[in-house]
Amino acid sequence: MHLTPYTTTTTPKKPSPQSNHHHHHNNNILHEPPPLDNNNNTTMHRSNQSHTSTSRSSDSTEPNDDGKWAPKLLRECAKAISDRDSTKTHHLLWMLNELASPYGDCDQKLASYFLQALFCRATDSGQRCYKTLSSVAEKSHSFDSARRLILKFQEVSPWTTFGHVASNGAILEALEGEPKLHIIDLSNTLCTQWPTLLEALATRNDETPHLKLTVVALAGSVMKEVGQRMEKFARLMGVPFEFNVISGFRDLTKEGLGVQEDEAIAVNCVGALRRVEVEERENLIRVFKSLGPKVVTVVEEEADFCSWREDLVKCLEECLRFYSLYFEMLEESFPATSNERLMLERECSRSIVRVLACCDDLEDDGGECCERRERGTQWCERLRNAFSPVGFSDDVVDDVKALLKRYQPGWSLVVSQGDDHLSGIYLTWKEEPVVWASAWKP
Repeated sequence: MHLTPYTTTTTPKKPSPQSNHHHHHNNNILHEPPPLDNNNNTTMHRSNQSHTSTSRSSDSTEPNDDGKWAPKLLRECAKAISDRDSTKTHHLLWMLNELASPYGDCDQKLASYFLQALFCRATDSGQRCYKTLSSVAEKSHSFDSARRLILKFQEVSPWTTFGHVASNGAILEALEGEPKLHIIDLSNTLCTQWPTLLEALATRNDETPHLKLTVVALAGSVMKEVGQRMEKFARLMGVPFEFNVISGFRDLTKEGLGVQEDEAIAVNCVGALRRVEVEERENLIRVFKSLGPKVVTVVEEEADFCSWREDLVKCLEECLRFYSLYFEMLEESFPATSNERLMLERECSRSIVRVLACCDDLEDDGGECCERRERGTQWCERLRNAFSPVGFSDDVVDDVKALLKRYQPGWSLVVSQGDDHLSGIYLTWKEEPVVWASAWKP
């Protein structure tokens, strides 16, 4: 991956397998046992549990058709919570707590992180838990650690680079020949998308254009350091460059963005629209149109966490489908003792709590961590009200295919078929769609 200014990293210290076993109780996602009895021994011996432990705990833990015990237990627990069957809920929470481990296999990890969410749902403690998890994450994350994590993930998996390559290709084609470019960036990967685009601009046959990059920062402030790195790399590439940051969507107007009449506009949304409240998405899309862009690129993960919000069991099913794929991908992409993998999995724990255990609104989160994802077909319905889809060119599709060849087997590209053939492309993991990318014009 050619991300020159960003790729100087150090390897975080990895936990030893021995130390993991000594800390299972301290790292138990519940932080306290389910309210079953007054004993505090519900977590004992978890480090020694394995697949075989499921067969001697209960008939409920017999593997289902795909050989996985965790999804079956989690479904039963969600149904018990929905049915307000407290006895069965307590029993299943206790059983999951016995079998789960954030250091185990995929089943044990799914059980661990979903158990946390279901425990919070059963005890109406979702908001408190979510805020605590977010606070802990904020204290432990720095700009450098976040950047290293993003880049390591991009090194082993195309999960984010897929959307970067597709979006960059669409933007470069839409703005070809323009002397002044203005990209308005709503994304969550600390501008790691843009070095390759700067490199492409620097090697164009025509005169190198001036690029203004305006980042919409929805949370935190590490953008000063990001901007300094971007400016340094632009100088190295010989691309006239300007970097700006605006906070949130309030200034998402031509005036607030400092849009000039002679600028060609592109709006880039990578993993950003899902952080917008569902009721505000139509309005935001209309705001994009008011900016007069030549192209709007949208990349989102392929999951629907909106349609079933009132139905815990169905919402759990969709979360299980999506995060089972994600956890499996992480397991096959990272070494078993990878710190980065554990960090990415723990990020998921907050999302799962947010989806399954929090009410519709979290005070003062500003939409930052909204997890109301929608599938590509759902986003298409919204976007078609203001824009027309632009099919990715053969050159861009070839670039994405070339990217995927750099990763382990299991990844592939699928182009929307039939009437939707212009409505984006999908990254699939073992034939299951996981990320959707698209391009749009007014």
